[in-house]
Order: sequence, then C-alpha cells, then structure tokens
Amino acid sequence: MSAQVQPFSFSPLPPAAGGLRRTDALVLEVEALELEVRRLKSELQSEHARGRAEGEAAALASFRAERESALLAAADALHACLEDLDGRWQELEHELAGSATELALEAADLLAGHALDRSPAEPVGQAIARALHQVRRGQPIEVRVHPDLATAVEQMVSARQAADRRRLFLTVVPDPALPQGDARLSWELGALAVDGAARREALRRELDQIAS
Repeated sequence: MSAQVQPFSFSPLPPAAGGLRRTDALVLEVEALELEVRRLKSELQSEHARGRAEGEAAALASFRAERESALLAAADALHACLEDLDGRWQELEHELAGSATELALEAADLLAGHALDRSPAEPVGQAIARALHQVRRGQPIEVRVHPDLATAVEQMVSARQAADRRRLFLTVVPDPALPQGDARLSWELGALAVDGAARREALRRELDQIAS
C-alpha cells in the first residue's frame, strides 16, 4: 500500500499592518530627504551667488582703489613735472633776459664808441651847455677831461665863446685819471659829471626793470 502526501490547501495571509506603516514611513522619509536636498541645493546656489557677488564687489573696490592710487600718482608726477618745467622756464627766461641785457649794453657801447670816434668831445660839450644853464653869468667853470681830449674840448669852448656874446669863464684842465670821453665839471656851488660807466650801469638797471 502506498501513501501520497497531499499539500495542505490554505488561503494567503493578508499583509501585516506593521509592514504598511514602515513603507509609509520610508516614503515620508524619502520625501523629506528630497525636500532637504532641494533646500540645501537652493541654499548652496544662494551662497554661491552671494559669494560671487561679494567677490565681484571686492574686486571692483580693489580695482577702484588701485585706479585712484594710480590717478593720484599720475597727478603727483604731472604736478612735479609742471613745477620742473616752470622752474626751467624761469631759468631760461632769466638767461634770455640776461643775454638780451648784455646784447643791449654791447650795442649801446658800440654806438657810444662810434659816437666818440666821430665826435669825442660831443658829450663834454653837452655837459658844458647844461652847466652854463645852471650857473649864474660870469661864474667860473672848471672842465677836467682826459689829456687826449683836452685840445678838442678847448676848440669847442672857443667856438662856443665866439658864438656867445657874454664872457664864458671856462677852464679846460687835462686829467689823466679820467677815462677817455668822461669829464668832471665843477663850479662854486655845484658839479656835473660825464661818466660812461655810470651811464652804462643806469642803462643796465633800466633793462633789468624792463626784463623783470
């Protein structure tokens, strides 16, 4: 006799209530995690944007500071350059004024030399005329000149005396201490000088005033 085992027939058991709760909890946790991930991503993006903005602002501030420093340095350099140019211009202007003064004095000396060559006694004659207008009639005047000029002055005095009806008391005295062309006129209450060096110095002062 043989025996045959037959499987028991039974209906499947319904899923336990505890398993459902665990599945729901896992779903909620996953959703919460996804929300947290999205929040963290959003914060990360915000931080990145803020950091980028702050970095750009810092770079812009640094650039502006460097630009202002460069502009200040350039302005200082330009100011120093202008001061240097102004100083050089003043030096050049002073040199040109000095050169112009010397040239004018040389021209005056040259003209005076030509005048003395043509008529060496002429300045003394002009001084005698001024002296005669200052002194009273008949007052003696002594005229001191360089010996080389004495004869020419005496001839000039004689010519003036011939043309003047009044008696002229003019005495020409040779004086080797006087430069050629200079003269010293003296009378009781006054004196008059023909001084080439003094004229030259007066001309120099006038030219210096004009140049300044």
